[in-house]
Amino acid sequence: MDENIFPNIDILFLSEQDLISCGVKDMKKCIDTMEEHFSLIGKGDYRMGGSSGNEHGLKMGFPETSEINGFPTNKPDYRFMAMPAYLGGKFHTCGIKTYGSNQENRKKGLPRSVLMLQLLDSQTGAPYSYMSANLISSMRTGAVPGLGIRHLAVKEPKTASIIGPGVMGRTAALAIYAEKKSVSTIKIKGRSQKGIDDFILFCKENCPTFKEFMICNSVEEAAKDSDIVYFGTTNAAVFEDNPFLDEKWIKPGALIISTSALLMNHKNWSDTKKYKLICDDYKMYAGWGTGREFPTQKNVSTLIGMGFYDAITEKIITEEQISEIGDIVNGKTAPRDSEQQIIIFAVGGMPTEDVAWGRVCYDSAIKNGIGTTLNLWHTPEWS
Repeated sequence: MDENIFPNIDILFLSEQDLISCGVKDMKKCIDTMEEHFSLIGKGDYRMGGSSGNEHGLKMGFPETSEINGFPTNKPDYRFMAMPAYLGGKFHTCGIKTYGSNQENRKKGLPRSVLMLQLLDSQTGAPYSYMSANLISSMRTGAVPGLGIRHLAVKEPKTASIIGPGVMGRTAALAIYAEKKSVSTIKIKGRSQKGIDDFILFCKENCPTFKEFMICNSVEEAAKDSDIVYFGTTNAAVFEDNPFLDEKWIKPGALIISTSALLMNHKNWSDTKKYKLICDDYKMYAGWGTGREFPTQKNVSTLIGMGFYDAITEKIITEEQISEIGDIVNGKTAPRDSEQQIIIFAVGGMPTEDVAWGRVCYDSAIKNGIGTTLNLWHTPEWS
């Protein structure tokens, strides 16, 4: 922000339709932005919440029961989050993404989560934009796997699997289409036929290089013979119902991408010839949680990044065996050691990503005269 405008503060409000006009749905540009973003992450030019500067965000949940009349109680995916971040480089801005989430929203015609993003001057804390963030978050959630596909997939992948064909699965499909036109077969594992049908229709309308769609009845069927395996399911209400991927089902050279719950046995991850483990930001997962055991399998966690952390604490692997996508973008680390190596890419979601894509959309709005200006004050009443 221009210091000469103070103490007057105007805020540019951007609705979802405004953001569409700003190009928020441009997946290729979003992937390019995530590449710039992770280059800065690799250089340490960022900050998130908490004393470590690497916390995903602050979550407010609710108890299972309450004696207070009308007090909210726990439900699947019922939470409120505040996710502050600073991103340097050309972005040089702070932001706070907030959202409320409840699976029961869908019964009311709402998305599971309703998100907003506030951009703030990094020196004064003065807000300069407030915008709808559902599309921003969805697009960056697909673009980070897209960046992984750009750098980590085999050269000519033919088959990709989408496990969880919801909004995250759709943006992952857009990312696959944007980065790898060689992919012609999409395997789908979903929970409802309507969700699967809607996903296929979306792909036919937006991803013309996808020629064959295979509906799978199990994770095993979906994963086998796939060059890219993407997991984008929401957390199951029952721990055991989260998807489990057995290493016997994974094709040599496959890229496994998890943006949500995924259970894997990590006892063989020490085999660096067979596996390469890559994070968006390992420091975000360290200490996030100690993991839980799958009843019939040992050494598994709901988030793959937490699984990396568990494998380190159990001395199965060392922290040096975890690669960062930022280091790969910056050329400090090789993306893969062979075409046969299985890549496991943990994507937990970082509010710095929202700041990056939100700032790009804001800049487009300023350039094209899009949005509504709201005045916070001309002169503060008390200062």
